[in-house]
Amino acid sequence: MAKINGNEIRPGYVLEYKGKLWSAVKTEHVKPGKGPAYMQVELKDLVDGTKLNERFRAAETVERVRLEQRAFQFLYDEGTTLAFMDQESFEQIAIDKSLIGDRLPFLQEGMVIQVESHEGRPLGVQLPETVVLTVVEADPVVKGQTATSSYKPAVADNGVRVMVPPHIESGTKIVVNTADSTYIERFKG
Repeated sequence: MAKINGNEIRPGYVLEYKGKLWSAVKTEHVKPGKGPAYMQVELKDLVDGTKLNERFRAAETVERVRLEQRAFQFLYDEGTTLAFMDQESFEQIAIDKSLIGDRLPFLQEGMVIQVESHEGRPLGVQLPETVVLTVVEADPVVKGQTATSSYKPAVADNGVRVMVPPHIESGTKIVVNTADSTYIERFKG
């Protein structure tokens, strides 16, 4: 672990603070009219998800933790947990579904993901940036709407609702961003 000054904290950094592991969600450098400048940091507990707002002065030091990242392949759903296999050692682990959160519908059988862990304990999961889905339901195009750049609602095979261009029909394969469920392009493959 490396010590960093309070004014060096950036969003995404993992810190050991008050005996817990925290992820910096937002940071804002504040220079008040009186007194020294400080970094206002919104922290999120990596274990239980609680949030904390703290002020760190430039002279204060905190421990920055580097998480270990390993590739795991998704095998199957076990109810409340998901089974994954380490791509190097072929060991299987179970990860709680809450670690993936609202991106869970994008998880596909055989998908390789990055698992972030600290001292062997999984703390975060990174899915690929995009996935290919098949549209199973799309509203018909309304005449006169094709001239404008309007999008219509569609439902993908994983149950996620995506706004798609008017030319996308049921059965079409599309590329979707896993971070915000947005349409990127028609799948060419």
